[in-house]
Amino acid sequence: MIPTPLRIIFFGTAELACTSLAALVQNPLFEVIGVATQPDRPRGRDLKLQPTPVKVEAQRRRLAVWQPLRAREETFIKRLAELKPDLIVVAAYGQILPSSILELPRFGCLNVHASLLPKYRGAAPIQWAILNDESETGVTIMKMDAGLDTGDILTQDKTVIVPEDNAQTLQDRVARLGAELLMNTIRDYVEGKIAPRKQPPEQASHAPKISKEDGRLDWKLPARTLWNRVRAFTPWPGAYTYYGGQLNLRRLKIWRAEVTPEARGSPGEIIQADKSGLVVASGRQSLRILDLQREGGRRLGAQEFLSGTGLQKGQLLQ
Repeated sequence: MIPTPLRIIFFGTAELACTSLAALVQNPLFEVIGVATQPDRPRGRDLKLQPTPVKVEAQRRRLAVWQPLRAREETFIKRLAELKPDLIVVAAYGQILPSSILELPRFGCLNVHASLLPKYRGAAPIQWAILNDESETGVTIMKMDAGLDTGDILTQDKTVIVPEDNAQTLQDRVARLGAELLMNTIRDYVEGKIAPRKQPPEQASHAPKISKEDGRLDWKLPARTLWNRVRAFTPWPGAYTYYGGQLNLRRLKIWRAEVTPEARGSPGEIIQADKSGLVVASGRQSLRILDLQREGGRRLGAQEFLSGTGLQKGQLLQ
C-alpha cells in the first residue's frame, strides 16, 4: 500500500513545472517537504536578480526552497538525505541529477518530460516538436537514471499540435497534461502496478537548448519552415529579422504569421505592404506577417504597423 502521505521532494525551475508542483501540493496523498530550483538569475535590461517561476510558486505555497548552484553539492545532498524522502519528482529542473540523489528516495526519482520519449530528449522538447513540424507531441513520466532523459518509461499521454499553437500555448497544455498524468501515475507506480519499459535507443532524437540567436529568420528557407520558427520561438526568444539600411538597421520581431501561396520575389523581399497586409517572399512560397513589433515599440497588427513605418513593397528584410 502507498504510504500516506507520501513524502516528496520536488525539483523544478521553468514555468512548465509549476503545474505539477501545484498538483502535488493539492493532493492529500502527498506531502511536498521541500523544493529545489535553480539560483536566481539576472534578467531584463537592468539585470536584476529574478527568482525562477518554481521558486515563486513554492514560496506562495510556503514551502521550503533550496537553490544550490550545483545539485551535486555535498551539503545539499546531505540535507536531502536527512529528510528521508519517499520520492523525488523532477520537472524542467535544468540539471542532470547525480546518482547520489537518484538513489536517495526508496521509490526513486520520477521525471515529467514534455515529449513522447525517446523523441526529443533534452532541454527544449516543445520548441523542437514545433520546429520539426510534428503533428503531435505529449508528455512522459519516466523513472530517472543517470543519463539525459534516458530512464525507463512509466506512462505517456499525447496531444495534437494545432496550427494556432505556439510554444507558449503548447507548453501550457502539456503542463496540464503532465500534472494530470503524474497524479495518475505515482500511486500505481508506488504500489507496483506499472511495469517500466526501456526506451528504444534507435528511436531517440534530441532537443538541444534554444539560444537568442536561433530566433533570426533566414528568408532563403521555405515559408512553412519560417512559420514553424515563428511559432516555436514565441514568446522566447522571439522570431526576428532586420530592416532598414546598414546605417539604420533595426530589429523587427514577428509574433504571428501564416504561409501564403508562392509569389514572385527574392527571399526577404516585401512583395505586399498595403491595406491587405504585409507579405514577404521566402525560399518557397511566402510568409504573411500578421503581428509584429519593432525594436522599442509595441506589438501591432500588420496594417497598424504599416501605417506608422516606412516599410514598402520591394524592400528587403535581412
